[in-house]
Amino acid sequence: MTGAYDAVVVGAGPNGLVAANLMADAGRSVLVLEEQPTPGGAVRSDSELHPDFVHDTFSAFYPLGAASPVLRDLGLEQHGLTWAHAPAVLGHALPDGGWALLHRDPERTAAGLEGHHAGDGDAWLALTRQWDRVGPALLDALLAPFPPVRRGAAALRDLARTPALAPDLLRPATGLVRRRFGSQAARLLLSGNAGHADLPVDALGSGAFALLMTMTGQRVGFPVPTGGAQALTDALVRRLLAAGGELRCGVRVDRVLTDGRGACGVRAGREVVAADQVLADVLAPALYEELLDPAVVPRRVRLGLRRFELDPGTVKVDWALDGTVPWEVPPEVAPGCLHLGDPAGSGQGDLVLAGQMTTTDPRRSPAGTEAMWAYTHVPQGWGGDPREVADDVQARLERLAPGFGARVLARRVLGPADLEARDRNLRGGSIGGGTARLRQQLVLRPVPGLGRAESGVPGLYLASSSAHPGGGVHGAPGANAARAALWHARR
Repeated sequence: MTGAYDAVVVGAGPNGLVAANLMADAGRSVLVLEEQPTPGGAVRSDSELHPDFVHDTFSAFYPLGAASPVLRDLGLEQHGLTWAHAPAVLGHALPDGGWALLHRDPERTAAGLEGHHAGDGDAWLALTRQWDRVGPALLDALLAPFPPVRRGAAALRDLARTPALAPDLLRPATGLVRRRFGSQAARLLLSGNAGHADLPVDALGSGAFALLMTMTGQRVGFPVPTGGAQALTDALVRRLLAAGGELRCGVRVDRVLTDGRGACGVRAGREVVAADQVLADVLAPALYEELLDPAVVPRRVRLGLRRFELDPGTVKVDWALDGTVPWEVPPEVAPGCLHLGDPAGSGQGDLVLAGQMTTTDPRRSPAGTEAMWAYTHVPQGWGGDPREVADDVQARLERLAPGFGARVLARRVLGPADLEARDRNLRGGSIGGGTARLRQQLVLRPVPGLGRAESGVPGLYLASSSAHPGGGVHGAPGANAARAALWHARR
């Protein structure tokens, strides 16, 4: 048995690293153990596709990261993090060959939408003004531990002062956009952002999420870490080490140990690490069904896990292009993030999310080239060939950008099994730690009756996106776990 720590964090994804930083800031001795050879979880980058190109292995754009008070308060810029922005935040390709563009300047976004339909520009500015009165408090409440008493009260106060917006937060995205806008451009621009989670645009909650992503993008952009997603992870690691924390990679934890009082450490192969508290940045089923002795898992948690639902699987494609994307109808201003297709479609892969990374951050590949990616969802447990999905996505790009295929120097396809092999939290290719639908949010996440970082086992805290408030690189689940652990330590 190694020397005891105040806390052991299992997993060096962004949530685990945020939790470890906050524990170290409080003067606690903390060790982070990561199974993969490099830290980062789903926030990593690599050059395995082409030595001159940097591709983000998993996630890429971080609007919630830039807006998150959790990450902001860590001061990661002092540890080397800088953000890069594309000329336009987001572009949705329209069926008629045009584009709907989101800018960080609301007036510019509104002017573009007015060109598609008279009155949509004013409608956009009205929506923006309403969101600006409510959005900051709403985001703070969303990222706070549940129930967010103080921050929730502030959000409710602001909502009461903005009665025109409150009903739209309860509507599906389809209802919201039809009520507000006359053009397909405005409707697609908003509802496409619901595709960043597994929320159908006709489902409750999709309107609020579409608004959150769209208006956050208009406020802070869809930025990327300069040099690659790994730069965000590296800044978190540097900060942790500077605060006295420790990190060990290539160590797979196979058991969370308990005694009569609760969690007391972890076992990794033959090594046992003693700790007063354990914070687990792992998928909820992995924690309760694999890492814990079944005898210590509370009965209500065991029963709740039977209904735990993962979000859909993912197929991701990366390309190294020897030129820029040859759009048949180029957008007026080049966007970094792209939406292709109709989010209201009923078929698999109707909406494709894509990114022009060199357009966003010129350090990603040589001048005049493009590091590009795209992904689409497939059903959880899907057993198809991801290369066929990649071929379909590339064919769709070819229709919008004739000659796209001729510019491909190299291509990489990561199906659900490939993603899971690189990060076990991405089980079956799920990227959200569990579905974002209302039936598994707030007090229902990860199972009914929890809704907080406490696991039901004393001294053990769930610090992954399986916990409230869910997926996205914002650090809130890790921060909530650390706050809970520190509160119990003081008690």
